[in-house]
Amino acid sequence: MAKFFINGKNRLCGEVEMDTAKNALLPILAGCIMVEGKVTLEKATAYTDVEAMCDILRALGGVAQRKGDDLEIDCSSLDKCELSHELASPVRSSIFTLGPLLARLGKAKVAYPGGCDIGLRPIDIHLSSLRQLGCKIVEKNGYIYAEKGKPLTREVFLSFQSVGATENIMMFCALLPGESKIYNSAKEPEIVDLARFLSCCGAKIEGAGTDVITIIGVERLEGCRYRAISDRIECGTFLIAAAMTGGEVKLENAVSKHNSALIEKLKTCGCLIKEGDNEIFLSAPKRLESFVDVETAVYPGFPTDLQPQIVALASIAKGCSLVFENVFENRFNYVGELLKMGCDIRFKSSICIIRGKDKIFGADVVSTDLRGGAALVLAGLACEGYTTISRVEFVDRGYFHLEDKLVQLGADIKRI
Repeated sequence: MAKFFINGKNRLCGEVEMDTAKNALLPILAGCIMVEGKVTLEKATAYTDVEAMCDILRALGGVAQRKGDDLEIDCSSLDKCELSHELASPVRSSIFTLGPLLARLGKAKVAYPGGCDIGLRPIDIHLSSLRQLGCKIVEKNGYIYAEKGKPLTREVFLSFQSVGATENIMMFCALLPGESKIYNSAKEPEIVDLARFLSCCGAKIEGAGTDVITIIGVERLEGCRYRAISDRIECGTFLIAAAMTGGEVKLENAVSKHNSALIEKLKTCGCLIKEGDNEIFLSAPKRLESFVDVETAVYPGFPTDLQPQIVALASIAKGCSLVFENVFENRFNYVGELLKMGCDIRFKSSICIIRGKDKIFGADVVSTDLRGGAALVLAGLACEGYTTISRVEFVDRGYFHLEDKLVQLGADIKRI
């Protein structure tokens, strides 16, 4: 297993381009199950999770192949509806195949999804919503057995603004005759992007990005060319990295609106930020001020996927900061590794108290999950001395060659 070796205290400066979003590509790939024709996803970044989803499509009878920076998908001959534990367990996004398989083939047998251990992340909202839409679902022996049936209603009310459930239901309804509505739907940019992709294929969807999404089912979806949005979590991670190192960076292919909650906190910390049409410029002070408090929430609130990174920032900022985690109950698993680096952090349940220190020091640490691993990288960049981070395969799930981009900005980091 690979490791990152970091010599800290280098100031990050320069320009770097953000990749297409992992959390946009994954549901789009699942949506390809319903498309009868070739889909070309332009500049589809080869995250390990994306490659795992391509393996799932191939196992279901589809074709997925890379042509340079693009990814070509053809599910015209897709004829299998069973997803094994071996394919489902590595990635949380495997659950996205449930709605499309039911829409395309009328039945599905899908193993429970895997992913990072950051909390329960139940799929009950996915299943209860599909049941409302007439699907017969049985959970048995680690599998979800589902069959399409006559809808009991065409209006689905989500008890929580679940991103995954919103995406699953939207895809299922895209081929369901008549008009369907999703109430209390999630509003994340990735949901808007999925709706745009499906619309490019011929779907009729309105209201994505609002509380109510309306879908009018069509008979079939055709192929298209599409480029997913840029990765707002990668963008946020690089903004925090630059802030922690007193750097000055310009991020290209970056949408400031998608990171407005983070940007406001970074301004509070003393960073100068200029927002362009498709770029963000940040200049950081020599020593950051504390941001006082952060509460994670559904979009447009502060994203839980940037919570570990902002805790790493608070560890070197002047003053005391509070972080409240309202989404995942195990999101603070990484804190024990930051303590090895000399950070002053206390946490209990969903609250984390961080007292910023003038200096933290390199150590041998281990990634516990994707975003926790990213937080360790950021702390390593700001540390005195050397840091070795093990199990960076977690980080690779959501960042493509992270070390190369950091080197481009002047960091001393290498994969060993």
